[in-house]
Amino acid sequence: MAPLSAVASGPDITPASARSATQVLIASLGQPAPARTAFAEARFMHLLDRPLVVSGELAWLGGNRLQRRVAQPHAETATIADGEVTVQRAGRHARRFSLKRAPQLQVLLDSFVALLSGDASRLDQAFEIQRHGDAAQWTLLLIPRDANVAGSVASIEIDGRGKQSRCMRMQEADGDLAVDLLGPLAARMPAQPTREALLALCRGGS
Repeated sequence: MAPLSAVASGPDITPASARSATQVLIASLGQPAPARTAFAEARFMHLLDRPLVVSGELAWLGGNRLQRRVAQPHAETATIADGEVTVQRAGRHARRFSLKRAPQLQVLLDSFVALLSGDASRLDQAFEIQRHGDAAQWTLLLIPRDANVAGSVASIEIDGRGKQSRCMRMQEADGDLAVDLLGPLAARMPAQPTREALLALCRGGS
């Protein structure tokens, strides 16, 4: 396993101390299961003139169980458990398929579960990690290690302050981009989001 990599400023920052700071940061994000957070997602797709916007709740239920409940614009629940994805919409039969068929959901599972559990080792197994900023305001850049996953998802950037993740930006290999505002920031999703406006929210003021 390659070590955690970190980027930090200052002449006295060594690779070992930067690595340790990254591990401490990830560990500080850990929460007991079940851990839930509001989200609002804007997905920018090159085939569409406007981004698709949904909102709801992300929940880590413990272990490798993750649930994504969409409340708007329509109700839908996607649950990841035991390597299987179950998608349920009101009035329809549940759809089930292998997690291996959904690289984006695999990346979501690996990153979200590792962050909410504070598991730096798990995150390092799935991604090459770079940290920018300091403990007060930081960005984690995650590059998938698995070549098959990287063929679909190029990178994830997670912005945060202190012990709270604020945003997750998933850059897909084909140029599409999904930006998730997390926690209290989810309520600030613009009516007509742009990539620039969301980046400013993620890295801007409170």
